[in-house]
Formats: sequence, C-alpha cells, structure tokens
Amino acid sequence: MPTCGKQNNNHHLFMVRVYYEDTDVGGIVYYANYLKFFERARTEWLRELGIVQSTFLEQNFAFVVRHVEMDNIASAKLDDQLTVQSHIKQLKRASLIFEQHIVDQQERLIATATIKVAAINNKQGKPCAIPQIILGALPRVS
Repeated sequence: MPTCGKQNNNHHLFMVRVYYEDTDVGGIVYYANYLKFFERARTEWLRELGIVQSTFLEQNFAFVVRHVEMDNIASAKLDDQLTVQSHIKQLKRASLIFEQHIVDQQERLIATATIKVAAINNKQGKPCAIPQIILGALPRVS
C-alpha cells in the first residue's frame, strides 16, 4: 500500500492508495482504516529515521498507542491517492504526541488525528523512558 515517504524537519508525508479491501460495499473507506493509514505513516517515518521497531522489540522496548482523538471530515473512495501528513507535536521523557492529517489528491481534508504513544518495557508491560538513541534520531519539536 505505501508508495513513498518524504520528510522535512518535523514533518513527514506518506502516500497511500485506497484499495478495494479498504472500503465498504459502497466504495467508501471504512473509518477504522484511517487509523491503519496513520499507523503506517508513523511507522515508516520512524523507519526512515533509523528507528526500526522490530529491533527495539528484541530489546523489550515498544511504543504503544495510549490515546487517540480522530475526526472524520470527508470520505475517501476506492482508488483515491491519499497523503498522510504527520508531525510530532510533543515529545516527553516517555511519550510522543503525533498530529496527523489525511488529504486526498485534491488536497481535500479527509481525517485528522492526535495520537499519543507511550514508551513501555515490553517484557514488564510498564512505562519507561524513551531510549536516548531514539531521542537523538527524532526531529526537534518546536
């Protein structure tokens, strides 16, 4: 599904095409799939920054979604080319807040989300500080 990723300082763009599997019987994107698009965009951004989550899982570190606020504004349809725009709104010792927007090929706003991810020790299932190697790779938050 991903077609490309681009970043600029604290912003990242991720392209996604709407496939049949993303839609309901009327050819409209099922709302929960926007969460998948947001997740893929965050994951690819981290990957481009050298933060490969599977590597950190082996070290018992993980990011988990703690809170989501999503607003579905318009409907995307089958075959639409969407762009997920992401930026880090806030960076704390053990959490990140991402603001993300999905726009279609006409730059029409489709959905927005504010997503808080928390750092955890995956073995213990408890919050922990974000490792310094990750903090050093993340863009500065202004």
